[in-house]
Amino acid sequence: MTDISAEIARIDEAAEAVPGGTASVADYVALLKPRVMSLVVFTGAVGLAVAPGHLHPVLSLIAVLCIAIGAGAAGAINMWYDRDIDAVMERTRKRPIPGGRLNADEALTFGVVLSGFSVLVMGLAVNWVAAGLLALTIGFYVFVYTIWLKRLTPHNIVIGGAAGAFPPIIGWASVTGDVSLVPIVLFAIIFMWTPPHFWALALWRCGDYARAGVPMLPVVAGGRETRRQILIYTLLLAPLGVVPALIGFSGLAYGVASTILGGLFVLSAVRVWRGNDDDHRPAKQLFGYSILYLFALYGALLVDSWVRV
Repeated sequence: MTDISAEIARIDEAAEAVPGGTASVADYVALLKPRVMSLVVFTGAVGLAVAPGHLHPVLSLIAVLCIAIGAGAAGAINMWYDRDIDAVMERTRKRPIPGGRLNADEALTFGVVLSGFSVLVMGLAVNWVAAGLLALTIGFYVFVYTIWLKRLTPHNIVIGGAAGAFPPIIGWASVTGDVSLVPIVLFAIIFMWTPPHFWALALWRCGDYARAGVPMLPVVAGGRETRRQILIYTLLLAPLGVVPALIGFSGLAYGVASTILGGLFVLSAVRVWRGNDDDHRPAKQLFGYSILYLFALYGALLVDSWVRV
């Protein structure tokens, strides 16, 4: 661990010493975690699109942009805080700060400014309920997940995953100015989806997390228990995905699509559960499918709302 600590300190000092103005536009874009942001933006946009009522198209675009900027800002602050562990993880060591292309203070300033900007614009242009929810989401991701839970407990993803589940509620509140049962269900779907999604990644990146000292479930409890937990959460997620149809918010088309998507998720989780620590293919396949699942599920909800209009 001494060698690792020394390497972390060396890379951290190098990142602090990077002169201002040397980073490229691509580095600043990378700070926003665009791949993660795309899923966040999509679920937020669906929450906005299926909400009852009407919001001017320009204001709808502003709301979605604020969700995107807020999510990216939280990602930038996360990269600033996690620059030490990012430096020793194969998956993250080439990020702008540990890669020595971006000054850490610049990254923090970038994230803080974008956070404040996104919340302020959301409040002034859309409504303050949505702005408050956006501020809560950013704060939860930064302070509760990144700073508090991530390095403390293997339940970091279970609790911290709430941050990624807020966008559909924000989108809904952008139109209605309130929160009701449907956006809470949409929140719950993402909340239950997050653990199997990230634990599948952690199964085949276990060595990375162990080197960085992050207590992800496979590191603390082992692969067998992680595979069991993945199956449990997936069995809870699959019926939850059908709830919008059961409560009458969506129609038969969504009900059928969500049932099929959930069934395939369960089958993938069963393959992971029956696997072993030497074969990472089922976990990689589940991780990939989990992303497709959420896009497809929310896409089906969106299409169903258009058909039912």
